[in-house]
Formats: sequence, C-alpha cells, structure tokens
Amino acid sequence: MSFLAPFRQLTPTQFETTWRSPSNIAFVKYWGKKGHQIPANPSLSMTLKECYTETKVSFTPSDHLKVELYLDGVREEKFSHKIEKYLSSLLDLSWLQKINVNIQTKNTFPHGTGIASSASGLSAFALCLTDYLFHLSGEKKNFYPTASYLSRLASGSACRSVYGNFVSWGDKSDFIADQVEFHPDFLLLKDSVLVISGEEKKVSSTSGHGRMSEHSFSEARYIQAKKNYDSLSSSLKSGDLEHVGKILESEALSLHAMMLTSPNPYTLLRPNTLAAIEMIWSFRSETKLPLYFTLDAGPNLHLIYPESCQNKIQTFISHELSSLIQNVIHDERGEGPIRC
Repeated sequence: MSFLAPFRQLTPTQFETTWRSPSNIAFVKYWGKKGHQIPANPSLSMTLKECYTETKVSFTPSDHLKVELYLDGVREEKFSHKIEKYLSSLLDLSWLQKINVNIQTKNTFPHGTGIASSASGLSAFALCLTDYLFHLSGEKKNFYPTASYLSRLASGSACRSVYGNFVSWGDKSDFIADQVEFHPDFLLLKDSVLVISGEEKKVSSTSGHGRMSEHSFSEARYIQAKKNYDSLSSSLKSGDLEHVGKILESEALSLHAMMLTSPNPYTLLRPNTLAAIEMIWSFRSETKLPLYFTLDAGPNLHLIYPESCQNKIQTFISHELSSLIQNVIHDERGEGPIRC
C-alpha cells in the first residue's frame, strides 16, 4: 500500500494545527537497520502519558520551502534544517517544496538524554503534517497508519508513538507500527523515569544505528531481539509481569553492551546509572516487589512496576535513590497522541 498516493497532487493553502504526541519506552529495542528506516529486528514499546511533545505547526503557501522551528520559544537552526531535509526527502509530495513551515514545539522532559525525544517530537510533527495532508485532500481513511508511515521516515521509533498502549514495529510491517494485545493487568503499569543526567548524549542514536552495520555481534543481537520479541508478546497477553521484567532488563543491558563492544566503542551509562541498578536489584531481592528497569540510548532509567506497588516503590525512589538522580518523572501507560 502506498500511504502517500492520495496526496501527490495537492495545492497548498494556509493551515494551522497542534498535536501532542507522547514518547515511548521500548521493551524490545530497535537498534540497527537493514535499509532506509527499515528495522533489522522487531521492536515493542509502551506508550507513555506524561513525557510528551506538544507541537503547533503553521503551513503557508510560498515560492520555496522554508522551515523555522522554535523549541521552548528559541529558534533552533539544527532542528529547522532537519525538518527541511526531511520534507525535501518526501519525493511523492514535491509540492511541499512550495510552503513555509513554522513550528512551535516544547517537551515535558529533557531533550536528547535518551527519553526518546525524537520519537515524541517527530511523531508530533508527522501528525501535524498528516493533518495538513488530510485537510487538503479530503481523505478520510488511514489517518494514523499514514502518520506512522511519515513518522518512521523521520525517526524509526517515532512510528510507535502514533499509537497508545503497547505497540510493535517490524513484525507485521516494516513500514508502520501496530498495536499489540495485552492483558488488562497492564492497564495500570507505571513508569518512573529517573533522570540521572539531563545533558545531551555525546553519541546520537543515528550514529549508534550506523555502527551496527560493522558490529561483530550484530547478527546474534538480531536473533536475540526476535526471540525476546516473541516471548514478550506472549507474556503481555498472559499478564506475566515477572517474565516481562526479565526481558526488559535483558534488552536494556544488551543494548548498552552493543555500544560498549561496537566499532569505536562508547558508553552512555553514568556511574549513578550503575549504582541505581545495583540498588534496584537489592530492593527487589529484599522486598520481592515486581520492580524492573529498562534504558533507552542514554543514562536515564525507566522503572516499570504495577500501580499496586506504587506507594512503596515511589518511597524507595525518594528515600534511597534521590542522591543519585537529578529529577524523577512519574509516568504510566498512555493512550496515545491527541489533537489540541
């Protein structure tokens, strides 16, 4: 299916829209590509609620493409150029070369620290762009699949943020994400994000993906990820949180192990990340509470646990982990993007 076919011959008009799109936390990681924004392995994520990007976009007809992006009211040339390059790459929508695009965007969490700001930010923009395409064309069907398709072309993990709850990519389709079945017990799953460092990471995810092409362990990693994906999908349906937790931690540590053993090795972990992991393992061993961690491509920990343990676990965070962290964002499973 060509998601962009209905939009190839459109005449630009003035349009403004605002979307709020959440970040997501990958339970099975996407790390490595086999083509242009095509994943080397299937991934599965939980959409968040409180970690989101809110983006207002104004589209205006012009004689050439121009993008101005403001993050928290400050002009960002790097991000403006990134969006301009992205729009120029959409060859099926060549008429986009004759618009001015003004973007006002803001995050509820630190940018560039491994909390998937590219997923929320670029999915928010893709949703605004999809809104524009549907407005101009009068199209009524496949809004979210189109938004997921456009999000993927901007940032792979962004295609999962277009949907709520639990979302897969690279299983049914390499081109769009899909929601997956899950047990009702996971409706109340919590995610406390421990912000250990708010600094922008030194090595981008784009660079990290690129290093997988020459990695000695890449093929073994893709086999591991597929096995974990299948196992996690089954555990989500059955409600087996303990098994989900084991996969969460294995996937997180495997991701960072790939960084440490890659060509030109590097680490995004910090001493406080490792100290917090040790304390989490000790707490779980002593209390038998179902508290598990995962990490994206950064130093900050996502603590995953059920609502039934919320008070005890958040007390543990505030009393025992507070000296290791700069901030904590208490989040939970989210329902997905909203049009503001």
